[in-house]
Amino acid sequence: MSNPTHLQYTAEHEWIAVDGENAKVGVTAYAADALGDVVYVDLPEVGATITAGESCGELESTKSVSDLYAPVTGEIVEVNAAVDADPSLINSDPFGEGWLFVVKVTETGELLDAAGYQALLED
Repeated sequence: MSNPTHLQYTAEHEWIAVDGENAKVGVTAYAADALGDVVYVDLPEVGATITAGESCGELESTKSVSDLYAPVTGEIVEVNAAVDADPSLINSDPFGEGWLFVVKVTETGELLDAAGYQALLED
């Protein structure tokens, strides 16, 4: 699966779509595939502050539990209730309905463009 070029990415396999001061965050198709069937998500709560590069939640699959890393610093303004109710959306539509949360960005972390992320996957 190709990575959408309008998104930015982290080395930890999260994607981010910036819209003004807010950014929607999810995990990439590569991460969803590597995790296997996601069965549980532990997302940050609305109002929580997250810090770029630090763990801000967990994704549990039939294979393992993986940390979710914040791609930016800021305050959580929305959490995807649909993913909380049906974590399999992360596997079926990681770049669409499987988004995780929206954060009001105060500082960005180290982000890659689609080509840079693809190069990381090929290393």
